[in-house]
Amino acid sequence: MDVQIREGTEKDFSQILGMIKELALFEKAPEKVINTVKDMNNEKEYFKTFVAETNNKEIVGVAVYFFAYYTWVGKSLYLDDLYVKSDFRGKKIGTELLKEIFKIAEKENCKRIRWQVLNWNEPAIKFYKKIGAELDNEWINCDFDQKAIKKFNENKK
Repeated sequence: MDVQIREGTEKDFSQILGMIKELALFEKAPEKVINTVKDMNNEKEYFKTFVAETNNKEIVGVAVYFFAYYTWVGKSLYLDDLYVKSDFRGKKIGTELLKEIFKIAEKENCKRIRWQVLNWNEPAIKFYKKIGAELDNEWINCDFDQKAIKKFNENKK
């Protein structure tokens, strides 16, 4: 089966969100996905995607990214999700999606590409090390969800 890599469009959002939900299930946090296709349409200027699509128009891989600014290095590309459906892994689809990400980063003169991987996801860690990624075990994520943001703001009045 032939797979083509292309930029994602609004018409892909439903399939992309489905893949994001699959990824969340794999990462043992399906309840944390609160995004909707409507939200994606309303917020489309904040992210971009590449998709891997089969001949029959099924999206089997996705890379979701956005541009960020890190004070230590400057303009950067943040890869939020890289996911390939399990039946299509081992066919270099993830590598092909990453190639597109790296091309965009170079074209946009990004100083860094950054993403995260769960510390128990050994296949992904092995893959990222193989392609030359530096893995940092020092930094810890700090997150506030929408409810916590509101609570923080209410407590600081």
